[in-house]
Amino acid sequence: MKYNFKDKVVLITGSASGIGKIMTRKVLEKGAKEIVMLDYNLVGMNQVISEFVHFGKTIHTYQVDLSQQNQVLTVIEKVKADIPKVDVVINNAGIIVGKYFTEHTIKDINNTMQINTLSLMLLTNAFMPDMVNRNEGVICNIASMAGLTSTPKMAAYVTSKWAVVGFSETLWLEMKQLNKDVIINCVMPFYINTGMFDGVKSKVFPILDPEKVSTKIISNIEKGKFRTPMPVPYWFIRSAQALLPNKIYDFVMGDIFGIYDSMEDFKGRKKINIKKSEG
Repeated sequence: MKYNFKDKVVLITGSASGIGKIMTRKVLEKGAKEIVMLDYNLVGMNQVISEFVHFGKTIHTYQVDLSQQNQVLTVIEKVKADIPKVDVVINNAGIIVGKYFTEHTIKDINNTMQINTLSLMLLTNAFMPDMVNRNEGVICNIASMAGLTSTPKMAAYVTSKWAVVGFSETLWLEMKQLNKDVIINCVMPFYINTGMFDGVKSKVFPILDPEKVSTKIISNIEKGKFRTPMPVPYWFIRSAQALLPNKIYDFVMGDIFGIYDSMEDFKGRKKINIKKSEG
């Protein structure tokens, strides 16, 4: 199953920065007709519009705090009222709390699950039925390699991403059972150099380049692929978990690859001042 972005309407969450912004540019380069940006950073969205004005395409911006379910439901209704059809949904927005779980607050837990998992499910629930009825469309969920293997100081993040992987796999199976040509793509990257994971260290695997990651995601959607793991093959981790005794698996991931210590010097992205819409 192949997909062509030409003349399509593409919704991307977290599209004011990072790979969300890069993917916005890439789908415009592919000929997308309209972009629907969902982000809390109004200034960032306006900068995207300014930077990409040369494409001559319509870019809709909706300021929303994805940690607030009422705001998510409200923005869904606004988008549906403004735009008759959304062809592609890329659920990209995410946050991370880089500390031991005993140091997490209830707010840390709720925000992580709401942004990384529940808002993603709500947006999919809102726009996927129409795709199924038309027998065409794309749901792309940005999960993480942390959705396959656990890492200390990432408890809430890991939980949210394991849920996204399982959710995506279920959608994929349902589309197969229903014999529908709706593409489900689950992205499972290692750390990406966007600022979100500032301070992480990697013993073996490279910190991923956001431009290359974005290119791979869009390319795999075009090819109709389900899984987009980077850089480690999906089968390697799943096979290692299934075949290796726990002690050996932990030795490989912890001592050889250094995954378990990768968050020791984590700093994360600096908070930015957000301008709220007056509308």
